[in-house]
Amino acid sequence: MKIIVTSIFVQDQEKALEFYTKTLGFVKKHDVPVGKFRWITLVSPDVQDGTELVLEPNDHPAAKEYQKKIFADGIPATMFGVADVREEYQRLIKNGVKFTMEPTEMGEVTIAVFDDTCGNLIQIAQK
Repeated sequence: MKIIVTSIFVQDQEKALEFYTKTLGFVKKHDVPVGKFRWITLVSPDVQDGTELVLEPNDHPAAKEYQKKIFADGIPATMFGVADVREEYQRLIKNGVKFTMEPTEMGEVTIAVFDDTCGNLIQIAQK
């Protein structure tokens, strides 16, 4: 068994698509209309046949509440691996990304946390 798709709730699918592709550098794999929303998945440019990230609309009240509460408590919605957290931090800062935690060493891992502008905190990590 392996993880093939995971999702993240977003407030606005179009805004999220732009941020996750243009700012973060993910590649759009699927963009299919599904009623009033879309099935949008993204992949890493380095592993385009790997795990897909769904930009899931937070239209359900439980999704909105969950997203608001974990954001308010400073809990990242997901984590992305990077080769060099400090380098990625600098690249994203130059692209206007707002960080809530600068690169911080935690044992053998270095992490940083940023606001994805779509209702989530995202953690990047380097092992």
